[in-house]
Amino acid sequence: MSDIATTGSENAHEDGHLDVVAVGNALVDVLARTTDAEISRLGLIKGSMALIDLAQSKTVYGTMGATVEESGGSAANTTAGLAALGGRAGYIGKVADDQLGAVFLHDISAMGVEMGRITPVAPSDEPGAERATGHCLILVSEDGERTMATHLGVAETLGPDDLDEDLLARGEVVYLEGYLWDQAPAQAALRRAIEVAHGADALVALTLSDPFCVTRHRREFLDLLHGDVDILFANEEEVTLLFDAPSFDGAVAAIEETGLLGALTRGSAGSVVVTASGPVAVPAEPVEHVVDTTGAGDLYAAGFLFGLTQGYDPERCARLGGLCASEVISHFGARPQADLKKLVSAAGLD
Repeated sequence: MSDIATTGSENAHEDGHLDVVAVGNALVDVLARTTDAEISRLGLIKGSMALIDLAQSKTVYGTMGATVEESGGSAANTTAGLAALGGRAGYIGKVADDQLGAVFLHDISAMGVEMGRITPVAPSDEPGAERATGHCLILVSEDGERTMATHLGVAETLGPDDLDEDLLARGEVVYLEGYLWDQAPAQAALRRAIEVAHGADALVALTLSDPFCVTRHRREFLDLLHGDVDILFANEEEVTLLFDAPSFDGAVAAIEETGLLGALTRGSAGSVVVTASGPVAVPAEPVEHVVDTTGAGDLYAAGFLFGLTQGYDPERCARLGGLCASEVISHFGARPQADLKKLVSAAGLD
């Protein structure tokens, strides 16, 4: 634990070094405003992520009003935020050789994120084919809460052979997206990524991604906490479900017993970072108006990991994470729009 809490980027100026390399579902987000009633009518659960097929995607999309399209995917959002802070980030995902795939690759590269070796999959017009770039339909309620309906497309087929192991080995932290655990090939890819990371003396961070993801894979996630994962990202509901705890405090105590570094978000209540010295509560950064909570956890992880790889103490990392999260929830979309470096400097966190 103490090693994790004080990790710095001693090699930050060496050629090829990366602070964070992330593995995730490469998606293009399609966002639109909606109502709670419409979410219920579609059979979706507010605030959660549901996997849908292409036919369901067309149905949901047909109900959406004016949309905003931008590259997304949870782990990809985190690398984009880290790059915006000045960090060195790499990303591994899978896209098709189609328009959305080209958009994704252009956007993430423009953010300064290094893509792993990738050969876009040839698209197919066959009925039921999953050979298209994945997309996430994001319905944003009046209170800013987001409900996601995701068609994974070719992201669903990401497996060990799609990993750029040389890129993984260059990272100080390898960051894994919990959503990937829904696909058997991706499970194998994550296990291989963990082996490569540990072989290169890198830390492994896991984000639990979604409460329903935790419900589906609770036992496997718990197993990963014993020797595979070094840093755990989760929100209050996710971590409470993971440990089947009667309260958030009970979940915090369970994290302490594992010896992991835990970064636990609580929305407007801020976050709690669990260290070798015990848990530390960090208040949320004030936000005048919450517009869209999409990407809040992703950008929190970006700020936290940026701080960690710069050698900051865990509390300061959590404050950085909260600052980045506050920026992304103040506008539509899951990628930062303000200059994060300036925000960090103004807050005295640089």
